[in-house]
Amino acid sequence: MDGLLAVDKPSGPTSHDVVARMRRALGERRIGHTGTLDPLATGLLLLVLGKATRLAKFLSASEKSYEATVRFGFATDTADSQGQPLGPIIGHAAPSRDAIDAALEEFRGTFLQQPPAFSAKKIEGQRSYKLARKARDARLKPSRYPSALPDQPAPLDPPDLPDPPDLPDLPDPPDLPALPAPVSVTAHAIRIVNLDGDHVTLSVDCSAGFYIRSLAHDLGQRLGVGAHLTALRRTRTGDFGLDRALALDALERDPAAAAKVLVPLSGALRSWPSVVLTADGVVRVGHGQDVRPMDLEPAALSPQRFPLRSAVDPASYGEARQSAEGATAAALSPEPSALGRPFVRLLDSRGELLAIAEPTPSGALHPSVVLM
Repeated sequence: MDGLLAVDKPSGPTSHDVVARMRRALGERRIGHTGTLDPLATGLLLLVLGKATRLAKFLSASEKSYEATVRFGFATDTADSQGQPLGPIIGHAAPSRDAIDAALEEFRGTFLQQPPAFSAKKIEGQRSYKLARKARDARLKPSRYPSALPDQPAPLDPPDLPDPPDLPDLPDPPDLPALPAPVSVTAHAIRIVNLDGDHVTLSVDCSAGFYIRSLAHDLGQRLGVGAHLTALRRTRTGDFGLDRALALDALERDPAAAAKVLVPLSGALRSWPSVVLTADGVVRVGHGQDVRPMDLEPAALSPQRFPLRSAVDPASYGEARQSAEGATAAALSPEPSALGRPFVRLLDSRGELLAIAEPTPSGALHPSVVLM
């Protein structure tokens, strides 16, 4: 079973739990996901099955959309409702819609975002959330030397006792772990959907790696009232929306339904530039060899059939179609992907996705991931 499966994740299980449950339900060992959702979160979890697991790193870099509910009044150590409150709860009126929108302006566009302490980011080789849990446990651990026993009256005439030996000094509580390094993220749009008392619902379109929990926390800091995330639903990953997703429990009850909605490999990364290979080109890709201009079908490079993000004027395609080499030059100027490098999909004459390739300085296409 090779392809993409859109799952509507319920609140509760981790993303890894969803993968494990689908492995059991489908009897398919090769299953992964394309972007972690916290246990609290619901919504679109795009799974990759079989050969599609080789595309996970590309799909994980796709842009995402969310609907998030934020509560004002106090922050938590996890930046969501599952964490421990930090500081006093502020009881005065929540910020106004205008104040919230003005504060959100700071988080629109590209900026450096501080990931939460409870995240999968690494600090000196260790997961940040593991360090944060250790620090929390140390803070909550009761003292080994209680000063008094509750509900125990003092004796009226205590007996004479020798002085107790000196107790060793307690070590200072460990410092909170260092936060993960800030990362560059982009919020393409943040819109206020609803404001109800101390809860605001936001719609967010953002780059991969954007932490909605951090947005909630930082928004509360910016407004001076504290805030945390109470609900999160992912509505889009790349080209896939919730309209293509099936509920996890429905897929478990009827595993055959997965085959009916499975997106084939050719449906992945459709917004990327695409070229069609000749028969000789297909053979070369199967051997992992670079694809030369002569290995491409020039007519298939028409921008009407495969929209290519290119600096070449569309009018020049008429001349380019007369020459495979000229058409290749037009195709091999794609914009960098979300991974920072330009990639091209390699298709056969039936439109099946055979490989993902990168342009080389010599003008060829090097297959970096082969799916044959």
